[in-house]
Amino acid sequence: MTRARTGFLSFVLAFSVLISCHWHYRSTAYSYVKPRQFSDSLPVGTMYDEGMDTSKIVALTKLILADTFPNIHSMLILRHGKLIYENYFAGEDEIVGKGRAAYVGHTADDLHDCRSISKSFTSACIGIAIKQGFIKSIDEPIFSYFKEYGKYFDSTKRKITIRHLLTMTSGLEWDENTPYLDPKNSEIQMDGSDDPVQFILSRKLTSVPGTTWNYSAASATLLGEILRKVTGEKIDKYAEKNLFAPLGIKKYTWEPMLKDKDMTAAAWGLRLRPRDLAKFGLLYMTAGKWGNTQVLDTDWVKQSLSAQVLRPSESSKIVRGYGFQFWTDPLTLPRYTTDLPFALGRGGQLIIFWRSMDIVLVFTGGNYNQNNTGSGIYAAFIKYIIPSVKEMQPYLK
Repeated sequence: MTRARTGFLSFVLAFSVLISCHWHYRSTAYSYVKPRQFSDSLPVGTMYDEGMDTSKIVALTKLILADTFPNIHSMLILRHGKLIYENYFAGEDEIVGKGRAAYVGHTADDLHDCRSISKSFTSACIGIAIKQGFIKSIDEPIFSYFKEYGKYFDSTKRKITIRHLLTMTSGLEWDENTPYLDPKNSEIQMDGSDDPVQFILSRKLTSVPGTTWNYSAASATLLGEILRKVTGEKIDKYAEKNLFAPLGIKKYTWEPMLKDKDMTAAAWGLRLRPRDLAKFGLLYMTAGKWGNTQVLDTDWVKQSLSAQVLRPSESSKIVRGYGFQFWTDPLTLPRYTTDLPFALGRGGQLIIFWRSMDIVLVFTGGNYNQNNTGSGIYAAFIKYIIPSVKEMQPYLK
């Protein structure tokens, strides 16, 4: 299985950790049970009815309970449109900007930080705004929405479009490679500024817009403000009416920026229940349709989960991409290859779209400020989840 390390989910390595901050004993006893059916429009089923081997997932669950895969807070598996596995785990946690909450429990009804998965929700709201006619085209220059900051736009900056924000190719100087605990990190500086939009637009250009991918919370922040300008609503209220309501999402918070409390943190502030993250995943798996409602245009979903630009890679053999605030990586096994789009948030927040097997995976976790080269969720996926899918077993022999 070592060849499996040629493409998929290298991003997880930066969001997993091999040791917990504090040691707590808990039983590793576990037997598989069918998820509970709530009145939340999320259908449930069983693993065996949907073609999955429960023994592999039971083994993985026990390893999570033993902290072999530490500080995972939830794991949900959906197949063929049904929730077939659901579990929650106690662990170290925090709410962004509000300090550490120590060792806490997690249940199906608890909100959890989404961190940068918020960016994917912001992208969805832009797609809905286009569908509703508030935005004509993603190829519109953003200058028309920020004329009050006109002094920061030279002739090249005026070429930055909504598409460039969606794909993180604006060309604006931005550094999120510096650790988030370091005040030199651009996102930390933006979050603490009196005027986050001014902070972003005053950055110099380091590349021609549309030519270079660079991870940037600035992109989603500007998208959130564009949405407010065209709809008259902050992104949290717009999402509540146009995205959450159709999906039956009734419980959420969307935190404001750390200093400018009048501005919703479109890049990182959303808190949801893992089940509602699962609904969001299913919405994209069903080409934007939920029940009888076409929430997102089918083409928007297709573009969002497809590589619109390429991300830098350590290997010329690995092609990694980025869609509309979603990531794409290849999964390459000795006898099986596919693409895996995903939504990603710091600390182990993940929605993985395994489309060829009609599977959505949801993880939440609390490894927010730790980097390591351990296996984490990557190993859990490769060693346990993939082999649990009966259709995959011939490829693994």
